[in-house]
Amino acid sequence: MNEELSQEDQFRLNVLLAQDVKAIRLDESNLVLHALLGNGEEASLPLHPDCRADKYLRLVREALSGHALGSPGGYPVYLSRWTRHGQMESGNLGQLLMIGEPEAVVAVVHSPALTDRLAGYAWWAMPTIEHARLMLMREAVAKGDMGPVLTDFLVEHLPFLQEDHLAIMETVAVLLYAGTLSGEQRETIWRRGKRQNSYYVAFLEMCPDTLPGTPDRAFTEACIEILSRPDTQEVVSRTLNAIGHYFSSHPGAETEARSRLGRVDASLADPVFSRSTAIRSLMRRKLEPVIEPILADLRRLL
Repeated sequence: MNEELSQEDQFRLNVLLAQDVKAIRLDESNLVLHALLGNGEEASLPLHPDCRADKYLRLVREALSGHALGSPGGYPVYLSRWTRHGQMESGNLGQLLMIGEPEAVVAVVHSPALTDRLAGYAWWAMPTIEHARLMLMREAVAKGDMGPVLTDFLVEHLPFLQEDHLAIMETVAVLLYAGTLSGEQRETIWRRGKRQNSYYVAFLEMCPDTLPGTPDRAFTEACIEILSRPDTQEVVSRTLNAIGHYFSSHPGAETEARSRLGRVDASLADPVFSRSTAIRSLMRRKLEPVIEPILADLRRLL
């Protein structure tokens, strides 16, 4: 069985790699190698396998690994050390984008040494919502050229998350943390909370003092909206934690209701959640003894 690339592919690959290539991705379905060049242009190289497609793609990656890392056939060994905890040296990050290996792109995205320039190359190689969130958490990326690109992507794709409440909360939290939202984008996301209140949760966690409207009242109204019809256990837990943190750390006219709210946290719901995985209406019924007193105190503040 053939253990080498076809002569045509080997020649064309050598010509391609002699150029200023910044990143490579492999279209496994159509057997095409795509390369991003330093001048921003893209090059495509259709592959001509003379063996099984999966085996041929392995040969291509071995050739790419040999060129980029000096370790032909050795990329699985590298991958075993490229954890998702940023253990790869910063000087080698760019090389990882040259081997057409998705896990290598993941390693780059997770690296604390990620730069704005490398983020652009990694984004070209593997543009996913998870990667956009991870990269936008890096200050160098958020404040660089890629900040607006990743922000616009996440804002545009938020509606497609639909019922994935955890993904909605995490995405909005990253956008608020990065500080890259325009005023209009921020208002648009906040208004979505009227239709799907999981959008509110990250606002309560990340910026309770700068909510649209009067901050103290807006915070209280959003909490009432969420706890009146929460969809998941995670939404409930994070909202309860946000309530306790807000009212315990924000001075105000001291009342019994405010004092009780300052002691609220997710542990109040733990006895219910430890016995049930229910969501939506069934979860709400089981949570009534916990939630109703909190809602009553919130309403007192209004």
